[in-house]
Amino acid sequence: LIVILARQQLFTENTITAVLPVMTVPSLTTFARLLRLWGIVLVGNLVGVALFAYGVLHMQVVDEPVRASIAGLGAEIMHNLPWQMFTKGIVAGWLIATMAWLLPGAGTSRALIVLLVTYLVGIGGFTHIIVGSTEVLYLVFSGQATFASYLFDFALPTLAGNIVGGSVIFALISHAQVRSDD
Repeated sequence: LIVILARQQLFTENTITAVLPVMTVPSLTTFARLLRLWGIVLVGNLVGVALFAYGVLHMQVVDEPVRASIAGLGAEIMHNLPWQMFTKGIVAGWLIATMAWLLPGAGTSRALIVLLVTYLVGIGGFTHIIVGSTEVLYLVFSGQATFASYLFDFALPTLAGNIVGGSVIFALISHAQVRSDD
């Protein structure tokens, strides 16, 4: 909520405006710019959630029941198989991209839209590369999961699903609506 309302860059939130130029004027240059933007934002987001997860574990900033809840959420995520991470990531990517599309016209309802969409991601058990990384990296830092399982079982399939749902599907639909009929 804070990241989005503060208009910071969330990986799957900036997929639409980043992908539409590639679809409108496809070239190696526009594609390279897209990959550069995604790389910078993704790495920045992942460093932020990794520091947060590490801090929660080692700095004792929250009580034990909160840490146990974070570990429980991480364990629940890791019960999914990689193909489930991918398919659930598609839905999460689409929902977050939809939220990003809705926010400019939301006015005073911005917080409500963010809460509603993130609630849907949570209750649906959908996987999101940034949010899920917080819980799964907490498991890694506490020795309850390996970095390899984070990377191969969660991060890569979820990232691919988020890209398909947030960029490919949503941007194709959006591009079809705004493209010229020339």
